[in-house]
Amino acid sequence: QLSEDVERVSENPTDEREGEMEVHEDSSSVILPDSELGSAAPSLRFSKTCLKNVFSVILLFIYLLLMAVAVFLVYQTISDFREKLKHPVMSVSYKEVSLYDAPGIAFYPGKAQLLSCKHHYYDHIPPLINPGQPGDIECTTRRINYTDPFTNQTMKYALVVQGPRDVKKKELVFLQFHLNETDQDFSAIDYLLFSSFQEFINSPEKAEFMKDCESSYSSWKFSGGFRTWVKMSLVKTKEEDGSETVEFKQETSVVNYIDQRTKLRSDQLFFVVFEWKDPFIQTVQDIITANPWNMIALLCGIFLALFKAADFAKLSVKWMIKIRKRHLKRSQQVMNHIS
Repeated sequence: QLSEDVERVSENPTDEREGEMEVHEDSSSVILPDSELGSAAPSLRFSKTCLKNVFSVILLFIYLLLMAVAVFLVYQTISDFREKLKHPVMSVSYKEVSLYDAPGIAFYPGKAQLLSCKHHYYDHIPPLINPGQPGDIECTTRRINYTDPFTNQTMKYALVVQGPRDVKKKELVFLQFHLNETDQDFSAIDYLLFSSFQEFINSPEKAEFMKDCESSYSSWKFSGGFRTWVKMSLVKTKEEDGSETVEFKQETSVVNYIDQRTKLRSDQLFFVVFEWKDPFIQTVQDIITANPWNMIALLCGIFLALFKAADFAKLSVKWMIKIRKRHLKRSQQVMNHIS
């Protein structure tokens, strides 16, 4: 048998060499992976996995920070909205007009007498021809008696005059009063302004109308011996319930009247001019600057960002867990292969 084996080996030497090469290849295939996995490949895989984990942790902290900022913005937005609801802002707008609704001017002359009343234009008042003497009364006037709204006992006498309308032509109303004698050291005539003379004319109860006006509007005075120039401006205020109130603002300038009458007289003359200051009607209303739709849109965007951040954080955690499990699995396989 030995001789037969020797002859067979001598006849097929290439087969033996191929077998030896296969054995060497198998041995090399077993030895080389162990050496490489122990040196280069594990270190590279570990460094990449470490960098990925660090990067994931940094991203996770960034998104957590963004979530905290979003929560703070939600709280701040709701707080600002509640604060703006409690404190509305006053809004002022101006409307330009060419003609005003003629205001009513109610005078309380007492013992004084109306001498003249005229409408002038373009801010021009001609010199008085006969001061202290009755002249032309070209204004629309009404006389009314009513009880005092505050005492309900005293009777009051009012002379109501139609005010100027045309603001472009600088229409003005010039009135002259005369008081022969007075019991007081200082002589003055009270007056008040209300928004519409036409409403007074159309009112069936003019006494009640005047009582309401006196209760709602402020009264002023102009003195004797001077020419008082009153420039009016109209202010409309819109209340929270939708109602609208009207009041007047006025600028008053006083010019001394030089009495050039020949005889020294003890009577007192009153001169007063009414005109509009400008063609703008001022409208005042309280508005809430907080828009609920803007707040809802902002909150929707913030909550969307929160959900996106939470979703990304959840995926990042899952990915980190998956990478960790894969790394442990590979390490276990390498250890098993080595052993």
